[in-house]
Amino acid sequence: MMTSGELSTMLRRCLLTVKPFRMFVVGIGFFSVGFLMTSLGGQFSAKRPGDSPFTVHAEVMGGPESRGVLRKISDMLEVIMKRMDALSRLGNASDAHKLEELSSALDRIQPVGLVERIQAIAQNMSDMALRVEQILQRTLAGNKVRDGASGPCETPKDPRYPDCASKMNWMRVRWTSDPCYAFYGVDGSDCSFLIYLSEVEWFCPPLPWRNQTAAPTVRPPPKEQAAFRRDVGPLLDQVGTGKESLNFMTRRISRLAAHWATAARRLDDKLHDHWRERKRILVHVGFLTEESGDVFSPKVLKGGPLGEMVQWADIVSALYVLGHSLKFSVSLKELHGFLGVPPGRGSCPLTGPLPFDLIYTDYHGLQQMKQHMGLSMKKHKCHIRVIDTFGTEPAYNHEEYAALHAYRTHWGYWNLRSAQFMTMFPHTPDNSFMGFVAEELNETERRSIQREKVHNMAVMYGKEANMWKIQNKDKLLKILHRYMDIHGTVYYESHRPPEVPLFVHNHGLLPQQELQQLLRKAKLFMGFGFPYEGPAPLEAIANGCVFLQPKFSPPRSSLNHDFFRGKPTSRKVSSQHPYAELNIGRPHVLTVDYNNSEEFEAAVRHIMKSDVEPFLPYEYTCEGMLERVHAYIQNQDFCSPEAPFPPGNVSGGWWSGAAGPFVRTPNSSVLTWAPDVSHLPSWPPLSALHFLASDRGQSCVTACHSAGLICEPAFFRFINVKEAFSVLSFQCEELEWEMNHLFPAFSAEHSECGLQQDPLLFSCAGAGARHRRLCPCRDYRQGQVALCRDCL
Repeated sequence: MMTSGELSTMLRRCLLTVKPFRMFVVGIGFFSVGFLMTSLGGQFSAKRPGDSPFTVHAEVMGGPESRGVLRKISDMLEVIMKRMDALSRLGNASDAHKLEELSSALDRIQPVGLVERIQAIAQNMSDMALRVEQILQRTLAGNKVRDGASGPCETPKDPRYPDCASKMNWMRVRWTSDPCYAFYGVDGSDCSFLIYLSEVEWFCPPLPWRNQTAAPTVRPPPKEQAAFRRDVGPLLDQVGTGKESLNFMTRRISRLAAHWATAARRLDDKLHDHWRERKRILVHVGFLTEESGDVFSPKVLKGGPLGEMVQWADIVSALYVLGHSLKFSVSLKELHGFLGVPPGRGSCPLTGPLPFDLIYTDYHGLQQMKQHMGLSMKKHKCHIRVIDTFGTEPAYNHEEYAALHAYRTHWGYWNLRSAQFMTMFPHTPDNSFMGFVAEELNETERRSIQREKVHNMAVMYGKEANMWKIQNKDKLLKILHRYMDIHGTVYYESHRPPEVPLFVHNHGLLPQQELQQLLRKAKLFMGFGFPYEGPAPLEAIANGCVFLQPKFSPPRSSLNHDFFRGKPTSRKVSSQHPYAELNIGRPHVLTVDYNNSEEFEAAVRHIMKSDVEPFLPYEYTCEGMLERVHAYIQNQDFCSPEAPFPPGNVSGGWWSGAAGPFVRTPNSSVLTWAPDVSHLPSWPPLSALHFLASDRGQSCVTACHSAGLICEPAFFRFINVKEAFSVLSFQCEELEWEMNHLFPAFSAEHSECGLQQDPLLFSCAGAGARHRRLCPCRDYRQGQVALCRDCL
């Protein structure tokens, strides 16, 4: 049985409803007395000294009968007030008869000569009190059913749920801060808080007085086989129109439709009808939502950057052509509907299981999902893939580490696996390379371009006038003008941009097809240094142009340049387009010092004499992108826990020999995974693993590249063991486990060996002047650096 104090606590919020009703009863009572006085011709006496302002004394001019009636009315009101007070303190089912006693008291008052209206008022008050009692009785009965034998809804003390008490306190103060709590049944009572925190947010233990019948297990939908698609019409309907950014994307999807169809047929033949699982995929382009400002759409027709929209159009095309179930979102309303976000401000988890296997979004979309998915964001973030133009290194991604070591930026600290970030170019192997496509020429088009090339025609890279604002622009253009006719595609509304010299043939902003035709005639495509790492140079090279770009000395990075400052990477950019410089190179790409006039002029003369054919790296063709995205979707799994290495039951056997499970490559310091050793589940497969040590001050990116390999962060866990140091002939006088984005590594100064404590900090990037890093590398497919030879 509850004590009166415990019951008072439980009913306190319920009385918020009763008290206004009591005030209403008092008001009705005074109205009744006043009405009676008027009816009987009586009047109130003056207020006596010392009376409370709420004390009423009535003297009626009339006979004893009238005064007796007034006394009975006064008694009746007093009884009503007392009964309402008793109702507010109602503690158990035995008090249920009190309303009946109140009605009986009213029934016993039968004043002679009162008008029937007074009786009606009394009856109405009784009816209203009865309704209040019924509401309270239902609430109390529900509480009793929930409480069962355990008593009131006290906060459970369970060491397995250490945050329960603090969450209860938070809910008591803030439960009205978001309507989503009411959506889940929270009504301000401790019982509703406990139910919510134990059944929706999981901070409190299951409640014994709740129905313990297990909720039906939500089974995932049956797996279906994906089938290649060749008709993009339904995709165009999904992407839609209505803003220029979407119009641009649909035009691009339509223009490349035939290329995607051809690529799908080729990849289908290559996979030999290999079974592919059809995934449920959400594509949410956060930067195009109105809530993020959508700064891109108004600039589409004014020369603004289109690289992001090029990439997103190609991503949705690849996902659709591969045969996956696709939803496309560019608004929070669509995002809420697709995910099942409860109504409110985003404090609560989703209303059901995540209806998608994969979610592709950007940093804006990532922030929006964090704000509107509540705790579900943490639960489901392994399904997210972030399209990230410039890349995110592990040191910036790890929130705690970034805060402690000055790596914190506006864009990092999401604590995702590094491979969940997908870049436009293969900047760092820590991230997955998503890419985009450039239009591939057929043989007829290639021969036509070779015939129609104008050897003294140059096109400048830059659609906005501010891209022409460089220090030596006029001097460089005058040198170039001696040898070539110069063409520009700078946007303008009415007047020629003053940044563009008069000897430049400015065509204004051109539609994509007209720009392609211009590039097919030109011999040179020249960059001024900005924008960085866009798609245009690859399109120019694919159309037979030579790309001429400036070399940056010293290289630009977040440490010394405003554009890169705040971006979650320490990568050093050596030129306007490092991929073109390092992965393509001569004769298609020339990178020179624009501050050296003689070097620049020599490059122009060389380009005029050269005979260069159109070239497009395989990884930027439709087939190359389909191949890469297919491999990611079918093999990347960031939701399942990784098995420990070495396996606990056979740890001694892995290192029985001097090299453990590795064998040394002939005439090389590189080790590979021994073919006769069991292969643990891994993607990429362990057959691709190569193991080496970097030089001091060298990153694993550079060390692997020097050996003709690619650093592979997925392999770090196989070399993050103390035995790996002895395999490389490092003698460890001290061994420490530490959160350090350079570990595993060896410090020669003190013969210290360091192993990585947090897998989120496994990083190919980063170098330390006193560290020789242990580097896991892999081989790669020709023309497809993202995939190893056995990765398909």
